[in-house]
Parts: sequence; C-alpha cells; structure tokens
Amino acid sequence: MERKVGTISRGIRCPIIREGDDIAEIVVRSVLEAAEAEGYEVRDRDIIAVTESVVARSQGNYASVEAIARDVQAKLGGDTIGVIFPILSRNRFATCLRGIAMGAKKVVLMLSFPRDEVGNQLLTEEQLDEAGIDPYTKVMTLAEYRGLFGANKHPFTGVDYLAYYSEVIEDAGAEVQVVLANHATEILQYTDKVINCDIHTRKRTRHILRDAGATVIGLDEILTEPVDGSGCNRKYGLLGSNKSTEDSVKLFPDECEPIVLDIQKAILDKTGKCVEVMIYGDGAFKDPVGQIWELADPVVSPAYTPGLEGTPNELKLKYLADNDFKELSGEALRDAISARIKEKDDNLVGRMETEGTTPRRLTDLIGSLCDLTSGSGDKGTPVVYIQGYFDNYTN
Repeated sequence: MERKVGTISRGIRCPIIREGDDIAEIVVRSVLEAAEAEGYEVRDRDIIAVTESVVARSQGNYASVEAIARDVQAKLGGDTIGVIFPILSRNRFATCLRGIAMGAKKVVLMLSFPRDEVGNQLLTEEQLDEAGIDPYTKVMTLAEYRGLFGANKHPFTGVDYLAYYSEVIEDAGAEVQVVLANHATEILQYTDKVINCDIHTRKRTRHILRDAGATVIGLDEILTEPVDGSGCNRKYGLLGSNKSTEDSVKLFPDECEPIVLDIQKAILDKTGKCVEVMIYGDGAFKDPVGQIWELADPVVSPAYTPGLEGTPNELKLKYLADNDFKELSGEALRDAISARIKEKDDNLVGRMETEGTTPRRLTDLIGSLCDLTSGSGDKGTPVVYIQGYFDNYTN
C-alpha cells in the first residue's frame, strides 16, 4: 500500500539522566522500547536526536561560579573588566555574570540596544524613534536611559535587566557601571580588559577590539579547560551554558562525537538499520511576536553522524506544477513530477525549480524540529525520533 504520511517526529520518554549514566545505552533502550510500545519499526535513515542538556548532565559537565571567577582572574587580572554585549537571560547569562563579577573589582557592563543579539528588548524601536535616538551613534549612561525611558521590563519575563544585572554584579562584591552602546570600541573609554559575550558575532567583535589594542576574551574562551576539577568545554567555553543552581552552570556537552557514533552502531547491531544521530540544543527560529531568535547556543548541533552533513537537495513541487507541468493534471501530473524528482541532479543549487526551498543546513532544520517537539519544560522527552525526513513525493 502506498504510504500516506511523510515526516513523523516523536518525543521519546526517557529516565531522568544523572551524572555518570551511560547516555548512549539509555537512548538506544528508550528508542527501541518506544518503537515496540507504539508499534512502529526502525528504518534506515531514521533520525535519533538527543538534547544537549542530558548529554552534558551524563558527563557531569558543570562548573561553579568560583571556577568561572578564577579563570577570569587568571586571564584578565581581576581589576576593572568590561563585559559587553551579553544576552538578557536569567537562565543563560546571570550565573555566568555572577562568576565574572566575583573575578573583578569593577564591571563595566555594556549592553546593546534596543535589543540584544537574539532579540530580547531593552527598548522598542518606536521608543527610540520617539526620542530621536540613533542607536548606531548614541552612547547612553544608565542615568540617561532612566531619564528618557524609565524602567522597561522584558515583555515575556517582566524583568528590568538593567537593574537585575546590576544587582547580580553588586551582590558578587564588584562595583558596577552600566553603559548602552552598539560599537564594541566604546568599552575602551572605561577599560582595556574586556569579555565579549556575544554569541554569533563574537569573532568579529573580538577582532575589532584586539585591533584596537584591548586584551579581550570571549565567553568561548572561559573554562576551555577544567579549573580546580570543574567541567569545561574545549571548543565553546561558557557559550551554550545554562543555570544549574544559583552557584553553578551546566556547560554545553564536551567532546560528544563518540556518543552519536556509539548510538548509531548500537542501533545497527540490534536492528540491522543504519540511522542518523545528532545532539541538539536550541532550534534556529524567530518568534514573530517577541522578535526573539531562539538560538542562544553557539550551534544548533554540536555533534552528528556524517549522514546529516549538508543542506536539502529538493525540488519545489509548486514551481513544477505551476510552470513545467502547468498543462497537466491528475495522474499525468503526478507521474511527471515523480519522474522529475527521480531524475534530479545531486546538486540543485541555483536552479529555478528549487526557488523557495529552505537553503539551511540539515542539522539546523532538524534541530529546530526537535527543539519544538521536545520543548523545554516538563514533557520528559529529551530524545526525538524522526521518520521520513529524507523521503520525497516518490517514496
């Protein structure tokens, strides 16, 4: 019988993962038990995706604020430190900020405006227009900001981040000074020791500051090695970390390529099927109301099997139906489109019949699907099982 369903994404319930657990064994067992319980079969090129959080938890990849402070002191000296372009997040940055402040006598906190890098707003664009402020040239002190705009709370969290981040720094024992500016070099008016906290623009920011003579490190250069037995991430440092407790963070999983290969091999051994496997964090999508771009991790997927490399190579059915085969309908149209799909080249980049398809990496697309499937709350499905993702109209 002809299949009537395309892509299926299932959230797989797993036990609560603890430090030291064999994450690969748990994932494989959970996937196979779910397949038996729900009555579906494992197929070649199915996808198993595991959220980064449980991988890092199984690794015990945690760090205390004291470890962060010691690393900051060792790398920047512990006097006045500029902290620039952080995102506005209690979960993602506040605990990191506490550790940074513990490693400094004074923190000059420089925030971008009207929004941070991932879209969280300090102000709206309309407020800037009404005040006649050009965010590309204006530099504001905290007093100027308060005089013009008062206390602006985040529309989703209700937090006044200027006040909240100031309190975090002061509670950690450091003096704080707040500046709002969008050019990295403005921080050099206050200090030449800088931590640039932006995520996806970090390399450019670091390059600009170093060319201007600053001593600068990014969040991706803090805790790249263990400090007094702490966890670490050799590639991303503090980027991708989340609050664990008031005094510690869970880091992005470190060196997790062997895990995806172990899961792939175990499924092959048990079922004879070759599945793809990936570890995923944030999806890469934007909220149309709050304007928040979800991707606060440095990448969507820190590890995946080779079969997930690349971008989709798809034809646009709508284009074919409206152009190449506009005179056809019914069975004839179906046969013509099916034949074109079977004959398509391995590389369709730039071809008109692909116009409107999504030119994003497979891991970014699949990771976004997984993030939306698993959610970030109490669903209890840290593993996502996807079938039919690589199917097309002819399957």
